[in-house]
Amino acid sequence: MFTFLIILITLLAILLVFVVLLQSGRGGGLAGIAAGGAQQILGARQAPDILEKTTWTLAAIFIVLCILTNFTIDTGERRESIIQQRAQQEQAQPTPPVTQPATPPATTPAPSNNTN
Repeated sequence: MFTFLIILITLLAILLVFVVLLQSGRGGGLAGIAAGGAQQILGARQAPDILEKTTWTLAAIFIVLCILTNFTIDTGERRESIIQQRAQQEQAQPTPPVTQPATPPATTPAPSNNTN
């Protein structure tokens, strides 16, 4: 389900970009390049209204799908960081106590001040 929603969101985003680029703004947009095909089909006044409503509708569906996708993420598997896993392993394995060597460390003799 998660993969399906991600694919749907991707297609919706591509469609939304296309619809936004079709709108004629100050620069003319792609509608001016395409010789006003949308305006010829729908009429001069109706094309911007339909494109604007389509943009708002696609944007609303995009946001709703993005929110719903968060609920479809599989949380059955407990995910932990490596640091958390190592900390749990260290707690499970007791560390051996540090032992002192049986013989004391050798001491060096003091230097003699013999002058011959």
